Amino acid sequence: MELRTEIDIAAPPARVWQVLTDFSAYHEWNPFITRISGKLAVGGELDVTVSPPESSELTFRPSLLVCDAPKELRWLGKLWIRGLFDGEHFFQCFEADADHTRFVHGENFKGLLVKLAGQRMTHVARGFVYMNQALKRRVESRR
Repeated sequence: MELRTEIDIAAPPARVWQVLTDFSAYHEWNPFITRISGKLAVGGELDVTVSPPESSELTFRPSLLVCDAPKELRWLGKLWIRGLFDGEHFFQCFEADADHTRFVHGENFKGLLVKLAGQRMTHVARGFVYMNQALKRRVESRR
């Protein structure tokens, strides 16, 4: 199951990437991913806290799969053990023109418990949209 959201941001990908990877400032602007720590190094582990609307907060430790500045950031997280409920989360920045970025934010879910997630997936999808809107505001206000 894939959740995928997109938004246009009036800034080049490098500026979007700068805000997206400034993990120490997430608490200032991000309503969905409220905390990230760890190094931006493929194979490394991050410590991520998400707070989906109308759902409980969750902290997990995904492995960083892709860190290709300023194009893509991707990690793989799991619930308890691999294969039960895995999520490959991604952020992609596509240059629309010299001063605009098409920001794509999503997650591919796999595992035995995915079909049971139901309403929680709706909350997560809403969280993606809220984060995208907040990222757009943050990036565009820093011209």
